[in-house]
Order: sequence, then structure tokens, then C-alpha cells
Amino acid sequence: MDARSGEILFSENAETRLHPASLTKMMTLYIAFEAVEHGEITMDTMVTISKNAAAEPPSKLGLRSGQKIALRYLVRAAAVKSANDAATAIGEAIEGSEAAFARRMNRTAKALGMTRTTFKNANGLTSEGHLSTAHDMGILGRHILYDYPGYYNLFSRRTTDAGMREVANTNRRFLAAYKGADGIKTGYTRAAGFNLVASAERGRERIISVVFGGTSTAARNAKSAELLDLGFKRAATNVALRRPAKPPYMGRVGGGAEMLVASAETGDSGLRGKSIRVAAAAVTKSLRPQIRPGVTSSDVAPLVAGVEDDINSVLESVQVAAVAPAVSEAPEPIDIATVAEAMVVAEGDTGIAPDSSIKPVRRPQAMALVSAPAQTSAPVVAAPEPAAVAVASAEPEAQEVVTRVSTSGGRHWGINVGRYPSRYAAEKVLLQTALMETATLDGSLRKVVDRSGGFDANFMGLTRETADLACRRLQARQVTCFMIGPS
Repeated sequence: MDARSGEILFSENAETRLHPASLTKMMTLYIAFEAVEHGEITMDTMVTISKNAAAEPPSKLGLRSGQKIALRYLVRAAAVKSANDAATAIGEAIEGSEAAFARRMNRTAKALGMTRTTFKNANGLTSEGHLSTAHDMGILGRHILYDYPGYYNLFSRRTTDAGMREVANTNRRFLAAYKGADGIKTGYTRAAGFNLVASAERGRERIISVVFGGTSTAARNAKSAELLDLGFKRAATNVALRRPAKPPYMGRVGGGAEMLVASAETGDSGLRGKSIRVAAAAVTKSLRPQIRPGVTSSDVAPLVAGVEDDINSVLESVQVAAVAPAVSEAPEPIDIATVAEAMVVAEGDTGIAPDSSIKPVRRPQAMALVSAPAQTSAPVVAAPEPAAVAVASAEPEAQEVVTRVSTSGGRHWGINVGRYPSRYAAEKVLLQTALMETATLDGSLRKVVDRSGGFDANFMGLTRETADLACRRLQARQVTCFMIGPS
């Protein structure tokens, strides 16, 4: 197969259903990469090994029942050593049981276009009905290459640290012998014979070959080399890259939209040793947020203005107030320098430095006008609110005090909607959640925090009541979050 286009360059018995053996682990790893990408689990998640996984026959890593090991080591062991116990443990960690994981494997195979494949387990050990074809495995190999290129290097490692020990690649002989070879996966059982999905790149060309039923490792490798040579000979040099369409993410098999992931030692004192619930269901339709009745676009997004804008706002408010009966009919003109000086006084009263970089948010509904009795002594600026701004007229007998209600509104709370392995994944979930829950998250700040154990997806700038309501509404949508208090 020409990996760039998916074109079949040569085939023989490619649609015959046979035992795939450990080629099965390609699908196990594909789903593991998918689960990590969508926040179901992380590479640092500590997986508890079950009796079922520990009892798997060789090839195996030697895992013990009750042992805890990071998912990344299980992935390495399955990809490089082809460890059966590691593959089973991966399936159980993601779906809860190997049977449920097999259902997810079959659902994913169908989405990838693998029409003649049926999986019964996560490792490829011989089981009745556990069958695939050379064509289907070529499709899967191509999807691994292009759907998760960041993980593809696993398949070319000659050795790797699997947590318990260093393990060697089952495909190391072919990787060393064939120019340009960089993967992908071997497989062997008595029922299947010697299988290999191989990929090699030379210049602009990349070819994928699949061999089922080799009589020995040497015979299988020789046939794979023959097929790759044929592919490079027949493939055109300049072929436009047409990546395969990545299947839609559908989450867990059991219909549950969330799963409990035991966190590793993340280094975050607030989360260490606890469990993190993360969303496993994807937003399949991107809905545009709707404007709520009675709310204009100017009310939706907060406007951050500079000091000069605030002075102008105050002046406009004073001018409007001059027409109202409750205010003096002929106020003296307000000088901008006087207003600026008054603002500095107010800032001094509240303990805010005059050169503070914190800029107030313009909120017309928060403006209030109050009159003050004439004073014979120096004007006293009233500042009942923490962010009060006072404006005094030039004549003491016509003094007016303009106050603006604090714009903070106690918006020091936030919510966390999960920890993810990459900044991109966290930002993607934040966007999806914001589109899903516009009623309470409108105007909040989407913030990704880099932690030692991953990237936290947070919404900040909420009141405590709004944060609590947002969490409850998200929980009703099967997205679990927790509140973040003022720090």
C-alpha cells in the first residue's frame, strides 16, 4: 500500500480472514492514544493490574496482580515487546473489562473501514472468531501513522524502558536489516503463524506491507522486504498526501459519559492522591451560543477600558445627570485634571497604588450619582465601595460625588473541567464546554494551567454562586467539574 494515498499496489489473498495474533495490539494502542487525546486517561495514570491481566501467557512483561504501574510503561511494553499482560491491562484500564474493550475495538474497526475484522480480546491470543485480513491491518497501520504521529516513534524503538525493566523490540531484526524501516508490529501464534505489518520511508515515498502466515521469522521478514521493494518500485515519486479521515470520537462503549481515572503523583498538592473525573463524551456538534432574551451584544462581553476612557465615562454621566431634576441645574464645568486628581485620591483611600495596572471594567449599570451637602472646609471624598471614584466640582457649594460600584463583583472563583496531556487537548475541551454551557460561562476566562502532571482546563472570573451553578449544570450534562476558590 502507498501510505500517502492508500492505493493498493499489490495484493494476494488480502481479504482472507485469518488470525491476526499480536497485530491486534495495533488496535489496542490506537484506542489508548485516542483515550489519552480525549482525556479519558493519561500516560501517567497508575493502572492496577488485575488477576486476569497478570495471568496472560507469554510474551509478557511479568506484571503481578495488584501491582500499580503507569500507563506509559504498559503502552511501551505492548508496542515494543508485544506483551500480552500489558495489552490486557490497557484494555481494562480504559473500559473496565476486556470484554467491554473488545466491543470498543470492533466499533473503532468499523469506523476505520476495517470491514472484515472481529476482535475478541486486547492482545491477539487465539480466540474463536478473532479474525482479520491483510487489507484491514494495512488500513489500521496507515491510521496509526497519520492519526497519531506523535506516538508512532514507539514502533521504531529497538529497546525501551517498560518500568519494570528494559525490553527489546520483537521487530528489531527487520528494523536493522531493511533501509528506511520504522515499524510497525509483529505477531505470532501457532494458529496465525508469523505476521508482520511493516512500514518504510525512502525520500518522499512511504510504503506499508502486510504479511500473514509466515512460516518463520526469517521467511516473514524476507517476504515483507520483497513487498516493500515492489511497492517502492511501483509507487510514483510525486504523490499528493491524502491523510485518511480520522473517525469521530465516541467515548466509552458502555454508554457512560464519564469515567473515574486514578491520578498519578501529579505534584499538585490539591490533587495528589485523589481521583479526577474527566469528561469522556465528546461534543459532536458545534453549536453557536444563543443571545439570551433582553441581553445585547454589548452586555455579553466585558469592556476593559483605560483610565482616560473611565474619565470620559464619568464626564458623560455627570453631563447627563445635570439635566435630571435631582441634580443641580447649573453645575460648574468639570475639569479633566480635577477628575484625574480625584480618582487618584479615591485610589489612595482604597489602598490601590496610583500606577496600578488593574483597570476597571466599564459597566454603565454600575454608575450611581449622589449629591453631597456643601462644605466649607476641604472637600472630603466618600468612598463607600472598594473601587469608588469621586468627582468634585470647582465650587464647594455645588459639590457632587460620583461613585461607581465595584466591578469585581466577587468574581474570584473558577471551575476545573479536567486535566489533559497537552495544551491543545485542554483548550479544545474548554472551547467545547464553553459552547455547551453558555448560560453560566458567558464572560468567563478560559485558562490552561501547566502542571507537572498535565494541563488543567479552567474557567476563571466567576462568582461563587455562578461557579457552583455552572458545575451543577455541567454535571447534569455528564461533565464533572470542581470549583476553584480564590487563591
